[in-house]
Amino acid sequence: MPRGVASQFLILYGSQRGQAQSIAEEICEQAAEHGFIADISCLSKGEKYNLERERGPVVFVVSTTGDGEPPDTALKFVKKIKNKSLPCDHYSHLHYALLALGDTNYANFCNCGKTIDSRLQELGAKHFYATGHADDGTGLEIVVDPWIEGLWEALKKTFAKMSASNQEGTNQGEVTKKSIQQEAQIQEKLDSSAISLSLLKLTDVETEKGKAETSVLESKSTDILGAPLEASLIRSVPPLSGSSLNVPALPPSYLDVCLEDSPAEEESAHHVVKEGFYEVAVSGAAHLTRDDAVKSAILLELDISDQDMPYQPGDAFDVLCLNRASEVEELLRRLGLKDQRSQSVHLQLRKDTKKKGAQVPSYIPQKCSLEYLLTWCLEIRSTPKKAFVRALVDWTQDSREKRRLQELCSREGSADYNRFVRDTNLCLLDLLQAFKSCSPPLSLVIEHLPKLQPRAYSAASSSLRHPGKVHFVFSMVDFPACVEHPERTGLCTGWLMHHVSAILQPYGKTASAEKTADCPALPKINVRPRVSNTFHLPSDPSAPIVMVGPGTGVAPFIGFLQQRYQERVEKQDDVFGETWLFFGCRHKDRDFIFREELERFVENGTLNHLKVSFSREELDGNEPRYIQHLLLLHAKNMVHVLFKENGYFYVCGDAKNMAKDVNDALIEMITKELQLDKLESMKMVAKLREEKRYLQDVWS
Repeated sequence: MPRGVASQFLILYGSQRGQAQSIAEEICEQAAEHGFIADISCLSKGEKYNLERERGPVVFVVSTTGDGEPPDTALKFVKKIKNKSLPCDHYSHLHYALLALGDTNYANFCNCGKTIDSRLQELGAKHFYATGHADDGTGLEIVVDPWIEGLWEALKKTFAKMSASNQEGTNQGEVTKKSIQQEAQIQEKLDSSAISLSLLKLTDVETEKGKAETSVLESKSTDILGAPLEASLIRSVPPLSGSSLNVPALPPSYLDVCLEDSPAEEESAHHVVKEGFYEVAVSGAAHLTRDDAVKSAILLELDISDQDMPYQPGDAFDVLCLNRASEVEELLRRLGLKDQRSQSVHLQLRKDTKKKGAQVPSYIPQKCSLEYLLTWCLEIRSTPKKAFVRALVDWTQDSREKRRLQELCSREGSADYNRFVRDTNLCLLDLLQAFKSCSPPLSLVIEHLPKLQPRAYSAASSSLRHPGKVHFVFSMVDFPACVEHPERTGLCTGWLMHHVSAILQPYGKTASAEKTADCPALPKINVRPRVSNTFHLPSDPSAPIVMVGPGTGVAPFIGFLQQRYQERVEKQDDVFGETWLFFGCRHKDRDFIFREELERFVENGTLNHLKVSFSREELDGNEPRYIQHLLLLHAKNMVHVLFKENGYFYVCGDAKNMAKDVNDALIEMITKELQLDKLESMKMVAKLREEKRYLQDVWS
């Protein structure tokens, strides 16, 4: 419905894992404090809004997933606005602001937000406030917090302009030259690293409203020997310890939770089926690395012969893992609910909630046990967001602990929040262990902990080579002990390692398992296919391919090569393109995974070029240490393959370092071999991406 109230606006969000939704809800909750009425809807709920008739301001909050793709909840909307039959003035009545979320560790930063933004502009829509691009790689709040602060002033000016235009039901006022210049200045600042200060200055929102009315505790800045104290999770130092704080508004509570003694219903089968998962047996498991390798890599073989799960090399599989039993046990104890673990949980919306669009989480089965809820449904390892930290303040008794939590969630304490909470991968349990007087209710925990997400692993096999089976590889993830938390392994990798320990074969043995007296039944896990739309072998088998995959990043390329081998056997008259594989690891004899299989592919002609680097070996001055150095040694061949033979360039592995280094190497190769400047080389790389000939499967 169109907004009919002078100070009413619409918020639309597109979210994959809940971050964009959470930020949109935060904007909605703050609106009333600033004198506005906000309606909120997910972009997927097209029946709840109508942009064609919308006359009030619209605020978009959208994330990006995968290789620059829209989140599932925004796919339909993006497809709709991309319709080429829409006239160029289709949204000429629309005034909007857009906050895009992304991660600079990945290619196509904030691509969904940028796509929506540019397309709305093409269709005649106008900005009333500069677009923000928030980077999860450095901390979303660095951009999000000041962007929201500046939004209120922009809305006030927009509504004032609409009122002055004296046109009922319309907002067709022209943007003045001055406001356009101001918007350009704000946009420039939004794209800079100094956003949190510059945006607030530009929008004149340095106000005392919302500052915490708390007395500042005098914190000692030296210890008993006179040495300066250092800041920590539980302690601040000047100037923060003596500052007045701008603490965010308390998020409204919206759930009533009731624990009953009635037996909990059998929920596991329902939970798995509802989410589209299949329970399959792990038919084999083996170490791919020696015991003295820096990181352990493990190969799993799953038996999918009884399931309808077709896949192609390049596809991935979601694995549904459980929270650690020991951590669930400790969280129950810390919440004072250890004796209620078997009671059934009943959730319903609070009748007095002020949270707009509040819903009972659909991923929590009704009448499940409390233990099941904390084991299967909530991401108890997730890092608490500032809104959660703010909510914990009101359930903390000790005045010093309360003050410190206020600092961590405040604008002034952003650096400490990043340093001690975000960057250390702190979880709720860590926070509760540090702040002993904090005792939140179960309802607050359910409201703020996100859904437990499955972990994706690339298929390391071809169904042509291994019918009824799928392989995948994972490296053990380790989080070293620090002041804020004890040593621990990654949630899914640690769980998988423990789960398959009874059938896990040592290095050098085949990943096959049989039932024995020690292992009467094969372990089972819940998986579902995650089909890739692009990360596949070329449809034209004669096209050459370059594969770049250090470490476990080689996994999908094993599937590629198995597929190509079978195709060459079955279609001997076909022409197949040249194949290159660039692989890197630390030590030749410790973690060169799939070495024997790769060498067989070279021998039988499936793999034409195998190039390997070893980063921890003793090398002479000319040997390449990292995979990007290997690429540079073959720059002439790479440029020829990509631009003379229209080849494909695949990269799989670490997004934070490797993928960036490989991208830089590709630009350098083009610059050198084609005698171009860097900007032109970057354009050629962008064109490869547009043509879907530069494809990435990367993770951070």
